[in-house]
Amino acid sequence: MSARRVVLWRHGRTTFNAENRFQGQLDVPLDDVGRAQAAAAAAHLAGQPIDAVVASDLSRAVETARALTSRTGHALRTDPDLREVHAGAWEGLLGAEIEARWPEEHAAWRRGDDVRVGGGENRLELGTRVAGAVERHASTVEGTLLVVAHGAALKAGVLRLVGLPPVATRALAGFRNGHWAVLTRRGHGWVLEEWNAGSAGASVGAEG
Repeated sequence: MSARRVVLWRHGRTTFNAENRFQGQLDVPLDDVGRAQAAAAAAHLAGQPIDAVVASDLSRAVETARALTSRTGHALRTDPDLREVHAGAWEGLLGAEIEARWPEEHAAWRRGDDVRVGGGENRLELGTRVAGAVERHASTVEGTLLVVAHGAALKAGVLRLVGLPPVATRALAGFRNGHWAVLTRRGHGWVLEEWNAGSAGASVGAEG
């Protein structure tokens, strides 16, 4: 048993997203815009074939996932391995504060270097963790698995799943709130079919 298709959905907006604060693994809930994004995206995704739903255990991902499962009746599993990047000392700080206090590290992260974020994880560790969780849950599903998680986590996980190095993050646009990507399994592995797909109601939001 193994899923042939995985939909990777980023949570809706939070106040930290709106303020350009680095959330990391802080448990920040959706704001009103984020709830509207989740509802709009869920209305679209509910019309697609989905066989199982798993989410990061952080509340912004769980609330986003429940916007869908409340429509479809799917059971919702959670997995802490799908959490956002552990960003250490950067968590909760504004982007401008991080840039002022750690200019070299911040610049390296922004250009895609595989640095430890705030002394926490680097992209390779993040991608390995997230990709492992996706593969683990995909191995229990026939058909389509839907994963609800976070911008940097999903981006790093996608690169790992398709066999690209962390530096390839520069080739992908930031993952927008309330948007999703689609992977399909081919004979040689996973292929990225869609990136930053979204419903009209998910058009407002920060990239991650």
